Amino acid sequence: MAEKAPFQNNQKRAWYYMPTLDGYIFREFMIKFAILLLVSNILFLLSDVLDDLSDFMDNDAEWTVYVPYFLLKMPGNIRFVLPIATLLGCMWTMATFGKNMEVTAMRASGVSLFRCGAPILVVGLLTTFINIWFNEGLVPFTERRASNLYAIGSGDEKKMTIEDQKLTYRSPDKRRTWLFQLPEESDGALGVAAKDGKQYDVSVKFYRADGSLEKDLTAKNAIYKDAVGWIFENLTITEYSSDGLFAKPAINFARFRLPVDQAPETPVDIQYSVKPVEDLPSWVIFDLVVRTKDMSQRSRNVYWTVFFYRLAFPWSCFLACFLGIPLATKSERTGILSSIVTAVGIIVGYIVAAEIFLVLGKQGYVNPVIAGLAPTVAFIAYGIDRVVRNQA
Repeated sequence: MAEKAPFQNNQKRAWYYMPTLDGYIFREFMIKFAILLLVSNILFLLSDVLDDLSDFMDNDAEWTVYVPYFLLKMPGNIRFVLPIATLLGCMWTMATFGKNMEVTAMRASGVSLFRCGAPILVVGLLTTFINIWFNEGLVPFTERRASNLYAIGSGDEKKMTIEDQKLTYRSPDKRRTWLFQLPEESDGALGVAAKDGKQYDVSVKFYRADGSLEKDLTAKNAIYKDAVGWIFENLTITEYSSDGLFAKPAINFARFRLPVDQAPETPVDIQYSVKPVEDLPSWVIFDLVVRTKDMSQRSRNVYWTVFFYRLAFPWSCFLACFLGIPLATKSERTGILSSIVTAVGIIVGYIVAAEIFLVLGKQGYVNPVIAGLAPTVAFIAYGIDRVVRNQA
């Protein structure tokens, strides 16, 4: 009589939508994720209140100033805590399932570890896009408004107005230096200084190839038109000797055009180039680098590194899910605390590595693409590998 073959589990892996199981996992994760996000934001809010409330109170500021200020600070805090809350929420959920042997039961029923965490991965993906939106659109707006409210509430007039400030810009080819007077209504945004789109009290210094001063131009107003260039009105042009030391008699003009081929910089280029690269949206960085042909290699390294870093870093939310899901199986053997410590250590290592690569890329020691993308790609690959190893 032939001996019976040992029992084999031939149950096929399930990848289709399972509303009961997916709904249960989604509900458990969202409860824990919401709690962590709420607690984290309360802690950050308390920190902001302790740091800044005294400045408002000393100036007898109205609550209509400092309450909106603290609310406007929240999106910046949320952007920071989203990856950590996603990681800990994933770990908390999956580790609880592991402790109760629910992960084992799911896998025994033909549901792989990767499929178990599908609802969490979907939330992680949505959180990633939310984080991208925060980085590119919401946070720069709320931080600027919060800064204005702080200046008003604390009585710091220097931060509240830029009426007496000037914006200086040096062209990438070092042949022109621009000086703009920024009126109060411009809010620091060149190109929207007035309803007519004109810039007022504009000065431009022109330099020869050897660096000597060729001429300077001072105009009451100027406007930029695409394919036409800069048009100055009510201006004075002063030319200099060949060595740039002696000025010739000034000549007044009613109107003067500086064509695009002689001065390709636009108001948008000037506005964004004088801002810290960290304050620029990714699309602005890309457009600025592509259109500025004479940008120095050092500046290109900085802009491209930050651009690729911006593309990659929000995916740390998705990375957190890839780390949390496979580490949940570890809690069945070593306990939830060990799993959480391991996961937090990995995510902290990722953040440190990303910052190190960011610095190396800006300095030109590492290719900007590698500096911006490598840490995130490496850690996501590590998370996927852990999932594959643990679903067998």
